[in-house]
Amino acid sequence: MLTPHSHDSAARTDTALESSARGIRVLGLSFAVLVVTAAAQAVVVAMSGSVALLGDTLHNFADALTAVPLAVAFWLGRRAATRRFTYGYGKAEDLAGLVIVIVVAASAVLAGYQAVERLIAPQEVHAVGWVAAAGLIGFAGNEWVARYRLRVGREIGSAALVADGLHARTDGFTSLAVLAGAGGSALGFPIADPIVGLLITFAICLVLRDAAREVYHRLMDAVDPALLDHAERVLAATPGVLRAGTVRIRWVGHVVRAEVDIVVDHHLTLIQAHAVAVEAEHRLIHEVPRLRAATVHADPDGPSDADHHAPLSDHREPSTT
Repeated sequence: MLTPHSHDSAARTDTALESSARGIRVLGLSFAVLVVTAAAQAVVVAMSGSVALLGDTLHNFADALTAVPLAVAFWLGRRAATRRFTYGYGKAEDLAGLVIVIVVAASAVLAGYQAVERLIAPQEVHAVGWVAAAGLIGFAGNEWVARYRLRVGREIGSAALVADGLHARTDGFTSLAVLAGAGGSALGFPIADPIVGLLITFAICLVLRDAAREVYHRLMDAVDPALLDHAERVLAATPGVLRAGTVRIRWVGHVVRAEVDIVVDHHLTLIQAHAVAVEAEHRLIHEVPRLRAATVHADPDGPSDADHHAPLSDHREPSTT
């Protein structure tokens, strides 16, 4: 009753490894696309002096660089658990997400500084047509990367990869904003370029807020309460389970682990109670998305005057609400 029960652990490990491998493939390809996109934009920045395009280029380079810590995290996540890191290395993804948030914040500060400086001392933007073309290139590259990262990130349950995808999507829309700056400059309003640069900075800050919130939730082991509700329904429907007790679920990288208490008939033998616990874990693994392992603790429901946890009364944590 107190021992974790496993269910096809080799298959679950293979699935987790394949998820990490997919994440690494996504990052490698998107890194290449964004580096080419940013390099093309950098050439136009040197030709034109557009501060709006500079902000967009810096953001694209930052987005490309965030693939590096995330790829390292996916690689670490494939390593087997050890006696020191008993849950494995999946939390490296959350640390990579923190690095992504810091990089995005740094790109916002730099882009905002350049925009304010140019707003104070406006300069003429040259090669306006090339600036507009670079904005379109930035949008196309970032939107492709965003769709790719978001789709795979949601499929494998990686909050860090989803945050990176949101980052790329905002880069795409800020690239379109460069067109407005180029249009204003072409019409004889050089101040339009730094104003668009400030708008881009604001957009980066919005993405920063969403990405930081997502990463914070993972670092604090937060889960969607609906996931707990679903797990409780699965347990309640398991034959032999009288009711579900405490249910805890936490993310480890892009998989989840659970610790649950169930109440069973106190007349059951140890073997029968163990069978109920195994069936409960079996159902959880099959029906709760991305659940890799569960520890199931079975409590007897009686006799009515018995307190089976009396020695632990001063040490029990409060139940989840």
